[in-house]
Amino acid sequence: MDLQKHAQPQDSAPRAADLRVSDADRDRVADLLREALAEGRLSPDEHAERVEGVLAAKTAGELEVFVRDLPGAHQRRAAPASAPSRPTAGAIPMDPDDNVVAVFSAATRKGRWRPGRRIHVYAVFGNVEIDLSEAIFEHQQVVIKAFSVFGNVEVRVPENVSLRGMGGGVLGNFEVASLDSEDPEAPVVYVDGWAVLGNVEARPRRGRLVADILDRVQRSVDRGVRKRHDR
Repeated sequence: MDLQKHAQPQDSAPRAADLRVSDADRDRVADLLREALAEGRLSPDEHAERVEGVLAAKTAGELEVFVRDLPGAHQRRAAPASAPSRPTAGAIPMDPDDNVVAVFSAATRKGRWRPGRRIHVYAVFGNVEIDLSEAIFEHQQVVIKAFSVFGNVEVRVPENVSLRGMGGGVLGNFEVASLDSEDPEAPVVYVDGWAVLGNVEARPRRGRLVADILDRVQRSVDRGVRKRHDR
């Protein structure tokens, strides 16, 4: 009889590295790899190879292998700072930079456009779509003043900005899905106004952060090409 073996009971708890991972765990590691690609720490081939491994990983130990040499994996993320509920005094002009009007019709702002600091939106028996998911933000704070009377206003923002709602409804629906960016310098979009027998809705468009990172990668590549050309 092995007395030593019986004197030391085995620990049945699995090691942290052996725990099974979820899809959310894989997405978190994939985000770190995308950031490393955008910063130039990984080549496109290295990024593709690691992402393939992440999708096939089953345990925490297998996932850790793909990011152990990246600084982002060892930085403790601070809790995101909450964006203020109101714009900074004096930061937003009283007059709008852009008016979007739909009366018994439809109007849209979308694509690679530059929103001003204040946008006024009027939907009267009409529909207005304000899509900021691909917009080029030149201002840190943007106010969208929306008025819907028997109409519909939809606002979409990229998921890496902060979103705040300040309006209300009168026999209508005014709904803003508040969002806090992890970046304290990220743009803040404030949706204000009224929905009178109508609808005003603002929420993030998921996945647009990926497009933003790809833009940063392309700019980095362009800078590298220009440097080699100037030599």
